[in-house]
Amino acid sequence: MSEFWLISAPGDKENLQALERMNTVTSKSNLSYNTKFAIPDFKVGTLDSLIGLSDELGKLDSFAESLIKRMAQSVAEVMEDSKGKVQENLLANGGLKEKMKCLKIDLTSFVTHFEWDMAKYPAKQPLANVVDTLTKQLAQIETDLKSRTAAYSTLKMNLENLEKKSTGNLFTRTLSDIVSKEDFVLDSEYLITLLVIVPKPSYARWQKTYESLSDMVVPRSTKLIAEDNDGGLFTVTLFRRVIDDFKVKAKENKFTVREFYYDEKEIKREREEMTRLLSDKKQQYGPLLRWLKVNFSEAFIAWIHIKALRVFVESVLRYGLPVNFQAVLLQPHKKSATKRLREVLNSVFRHLDEVAAASILDASVEIPGLQLSNQDYFPYVYFHIDLSLLE
Repeated sequence: MSEFWLISAPGDKENLQALERMNTVTSKSNLSYNTKFAIPDFKVGTLDSLIGLSDELGKLDSFAESLIKRMAQSVAEVMEDSKGKVQENLLANGGLKEKMKCLKIDLTSFVTHFEWDMAKYPAKQPLANVVDTLTKQLAQIETDLKSRTAAYSTLKMNLENLEKKSTGNLFTRTLSDIVSKEDFVLDSEYLITLLVIVPKPSYARWQKTYESLSDMVVPRSTKLIAEDNDGGLFTVTLFRRVIDDFKVKAKENKFTVREFYYDEKEIKREREEMTRLLSDKKQQYGPLLRWLKVNFSEAFIAWIHIKALRVFVESVLRYGLPVNFQAVLLQPHKKSATKRLREVLNSVFRHLDEVAAASILDASVEIPGLQLSNQDYFPYVYFHIDLSLLE
């Protein structure tokens, strides 16, 4: 499963024994894989500041998760022809030990081997400064994401619109890639070449009748130049003065005159536009995908650091000073085991909060300093990490 539970309990002897009991039960029952989750000793500050940070971190956590999901979706949209390979491009590179920074670190490995990045987020700084650094970093990534993906999306949309013009039926599709100069009588004061769509069953009738649909139609001037599943596109040359009469008679016979006048400059412009858009898309693809991969990694790493901060702040608010708690990361083995896993945790840590463990917490009770909804309140500090970013 790509789901993790990040919990903490007080670090005294009684609760460390409780953690051992939890590890024993979850291991024997094959409920979860558990590892210690290392969190540095931060500068605690005042209780008021921690309560404020708890609220701020809750919002930042939601923002970070939303951002990485949008970035993952952007990777999928850019890699339109390789969607099966999207997950292997969503990595957390550079987030573990120095010797591993050159390796491709998958998201699960990063979470299970998490180490606080002291260089990027110094633990000796006040907590508010660390949170501010993370906030500014993610805000900048979001700003860049919006501008980069907007430019690419506009380019992609323009290209798709042009491609759609080339894939419709003969009534709607562009004809610039079908017709050629030789199909038309051009620069004539008296003559003009029209394009007529004829249903396939009516080809023979068209050949027999087109010369008599109106006066002044040039004999033997029709030619089939394109077909789709329903019909064919024929040329016919006639005098300009009978265009309206010819259109009326053609319509009466279930032949459709397609409004098209050969303009060499316009056709050339359309073809050049398609070539330019294809070239621009190819040029932008590589740099955009590289930017998304690098900055997804940065945003994801920041998100897990935010989870660590939330565990620290909530643990201090819940268990008090001096700071003494143990954080543990649990990875449930399967979805069907989560209910049983929750029961085990509530039983092991019931002594921390009898009311919460019994799941009879009054919905009207507000717990100072905790930004968890009551339905997510447990006797122990708990945060959820879901790596299903594309679902």
